[in-house]
Amino acid sequence: MSNRILITGAAGFLGSHLCDRFIKEGFQVVGMDNLITGDLKNIEHLFPLKNFEFYNHDVSNFVHVAGKLDYILHFASPASPIDYLKIPIQTLKVGSLGTHNLLGLAKEKRARFLIASTSEVYGDPTVHPQPEEYWGNVNPVGPRSVYDEAKRFQEAITMAYHTFHGLETRIVRIFNTYGPRMRLNDGRVLPAFIGQALRGEDLTIFGDGSQTRAFCYVDDLVEGIYRLLMSDYVFPINIGNPNEITMNDFAHEIIKLTGTNQKIVYRPLPQDDPKQRQPDITKAKSLLNWEPKISREEGLKITYDYFKNFTKEELERTKLNKEFFKK
Repeated sequence: MSNRILITGAAGFLGSHLCDRFIKEGFQVVGMDNLITGDLKNIEHLFPLKNFEFYNHDVSNFVHVAGKLDYILHFASPASPIDYLKIPIQTLKVGSLGTHNLLGLAKEKRARFLIASTSEVYGDPTVHPQPEEYWGNVNPVGPRSVYDEAKRFQEAITMAYHTFHGLETRIVRIFNTYGPRMRLNDGRVLPAFIGQALRGEDLTIFGDGSQTRAFCYVDDLVEGIYRLLMSDYVFPINIGNPNEITMNDFAHEIIKLTGTNQKIVYRPLPQDDPKQRQPDITKAKSLLNWEPKISREEGLKITYDYFKNFTKEELERTKLNKEFFKK
């Protein structure tokens, strides 16, 4: 009998790619999503399959899944500044109540449990690059705290279930990831730049453009998560691509990739926005034998080809709210 896995946030960007991977590995996949930021389009290709089932459910409420479960991946959460500033309470609830509900389900089913944590637990870091031992520099009452603190709590309660109940748990700290199925209007820099380039708009940089990010292609990330789930390592582990780039250089890369000739415009940096973001992946390399394989050039090309197929109407519909750029 094949292994059965529950993936929450299944209709989201990362969740849908994880569904694909576990289907490919021969698992019975149960997808769950309340579609508050997810989109059924991301998983509609899986609906005809015998080994895929889907439940439209908010995991902040009690979660019941009939039958055996071998694994649970908790990926349900708004994950971009636009989303979590718009729905702050739901963001806190899915990280706290949702995680508690799913840990209870994992305990009942004796399932191995993996949570999607984030590089945001490091806040605006004072240590660079960020190793797992760094405790972070987070403003607990700032606008981003609804996401940052929800994820920090997630890690704490997951570890408590491991130490107190002996539950098998895994914690992945995900750094900036990109690829097909991202939402163009989710407020993250990569889809924002590509959307602006495709619409012929100027590219918007917040701050002076000297801040850095390090982008990991989604297939690399999924491979890292798969290896972590199958490992016996219980402490948090960074999965991301350490190849760091400034926002100024990144904007020029996007202009070159899209063959457009946009200007770059600058807006004030939002409060508590991290100036640097780069994973230390020493642990992932030594414990999981994992490192990213797909270069930014290659990954961006695949991502751009995906968005290039959007109709004019879709591009207009995924335009960022002008209010966002006034911040």
